[in-house]
Amino acid sequence: MSSADESRPTPTPARGVPLPGSERPAAPGVTAGRPVDPQERAEVTVVLRRRAPLPDADIAAGRVFTREELAAQHGAAPEDLDLATRVFTDAGLTVIDADAASRRLRVGGTVGTLSAVFGTDLDAVSSTAPDGRAVQHRHRTGGLTVPAELDGVVTAVLGLDNRPQARTHSQTVAPAAAAGTAYTPVDLGRIYRFPQGADGTGTDVAILELGGGYQQADLDTYFRGLGIATPTVQAVSVDGATNAPENSPNGPDGEVLLDIEVVGGLAPGARILVYFAPNTDAGFLDALTTAAHASSAPAAISISWGQNEDDWTAQARTAFDGALADATALGVTVTAAAGDNGSADAATDGRDHADFPASSPHALACGGTRLEADASNGSITAETVWNDGTNSATGGGFSDAFPVPDWQRSAISGKGGGNTGGAGTNASGNGSGRGVPDVSAVADPQTGYRVRVDGQDIVIGGTSAVAPLWAALVARLQQRGGAPLGLLQPRLYQASVAATFHDITSGNNGSFSAGPGWDPCTGLGTPDGQALADALTTAGTGSAGTGSGAPGSGSTPPSPGR
Repeated sequence: MSSADESRPTPTPARGVPLPGSERPAAPGVTAGRPVDPQERAEVTVVLRRRAPLPDADIAAGRVFTREELAAQHGAAPEDLDLATRVFTDAGLTVIDADAASRRLRVGGTVGTLSAVFGTDLDAVSSTAPDGRAVQHRHRTGGLTVPAELDGVVTAVLGLDNRPQARTHSQTVAPAAAAGTAYTPVDLGRIYRFPQGADGTGTDVAILELGGGYQQADLDTYFRGLGIATPTVQAVSVDGATNAPENSPNGPDGEVLLDIEVVGGLAPGARILVYFAPNTDAGFLDALTTAAHASSAPAAISISWGQNEDDWTAQARTAFDGALADATALGVTVTAAAGDNGSADAATDGRDHADFPASSPHALACGGTRLEADASNGSITAETVWNDGTNSATGGGFSDAFPVPDWQRSAISGKGGGNTGGAGTNASGNGSGRGVPDVSAVADPQTGYRVRVDGQDIVIGGTSAVAPLWAALVARLQQRGGAPLGLLQPRLYQASVAATFHDITSGNNGSFSAGPGWDPCTGLGTPDGQALADALTTAGTGSAGTGSGAPGSGSTPPSPGR
């Protein structure tokens, strides 16, 4: 679909230069629309370049920066912030907020002015969202431009097209009374041997949500049933989004309650901060950066939303990966669901795809298993790859966007695409990139999680549940070790630490099969939390390495600003 329309005023030439990676195809199922009213007001997020590269080697070694250090060394340069503010203001836009540490400006104005400044046309259309629902939104195709003065200074402009960016990775199976095998978070803490003597006290766990909401009555009832005190849960608004329950357990409310109840059941001493943001590329990025740069840095950020890599613009994917790198530099471990649609990740092009943000090397990618265990004593009878069919199977595979990080190279060597036979066989021939997932836990909705959503007790599965489970484990590990863990993956892939996992060797997720060691279905395997904690401590990696400062985890509320 072309956005051009003769009835639309032609944007004033902006002396623009192309913005690399901003090219956007038409949205799936888009219908012919009309030009957006040029007087309608909108806001966008602009990302600026770093003043100096953020060294991955330092992050992998456990270096932790304070927010002030990150801003001064690897944030936006003051002269870039000043230049961008002046150029946008002179063009008739308003700079609502600017933050050097996260390199972002929030810029507002009329659609007509925004379109002229960034060299695009915007239509009001209907299209098909990643979850299959019809949605109405602003829409653009093609690339963007930026004013010539900002060439190379601006690296991303997000939010002009506000189509939904991601979908939840959760699946509801049945009311709890009708379900077969299912587990509470407390059961899973016993089965996966979460470390004793730690419950997350003194830490924060942030959860990102792009829709839905929760009601306190559900939380009180649920945790009372588990026999534990209701944890402290605080909603944080980002870009105008709020805690807004839809009263539909099969909608995004299911995701929100699943995430909170899994974290609260496994790390009941942690404070849970739920960041609600619009489901757009700008909203998703702003939620991540707001959580990571809070005045009290969380131990972990849990992300249960995603979309296959090709359904992100390159600029959005790069900006989000940069924000994930910032989070790890601040000592935060980010856990991300690997997807629920097998090796194809719901794509229809006949190829395999990794899900983003799980495919970022700065995220701990979380895959899924089918678990048969005795909840009363924690013994595991069998654990295999979760695969109930094309649209109900763990994501996993190899990134087309990110190369193999050094810390993963030896573990996945020989298991990429193009091999014949064995773990990691890939029918579509890719496999040269970052391997997904890193770790796993139960995700099959047929052996799922007992939760309470909108007044109903139900069972939910999906890798959405694995991200908060690992976030809760990180909180307990940080409490036990006394320091933030940041980019945990390099330590997990050390041989002595990797040996503590339950290795999953049976099953497949479509193109890939499980096998001994790491595989692109369940990664290193599922946790033995106590053994993992002991191995990290023995290896001298029970906490992140030291920088000149580490963020605290006290009770100060997060800063909602930037």
